[in-house]
Amino acid sequence: MTVSYDELSGARWRKSSRSGGENNSCVEVALGAPKVVGIRDTKDREGGTIILPQGSFDALLRCITTE
Repeated sequence: MTVSYDELSGARWRKSSRSGGENNSCVEVALGAPKVVGIRDTKDREGGTIILPQGSFDALLRCITTE
């Protein structure tokens, strides 16, 4: 599946409710259409965006939340 940044136009970016603290280091995610997820660095929003199909993003979350 080929995805592009255009698929995130108009998407609402959000960051984790656990973000914050002194350094405010976190990532933001946005759901695009159709079933595309964007990931970017909150401190460097213009630095680039990782764009994944929803299924790949779901697999990533399973990997990083598994003990």
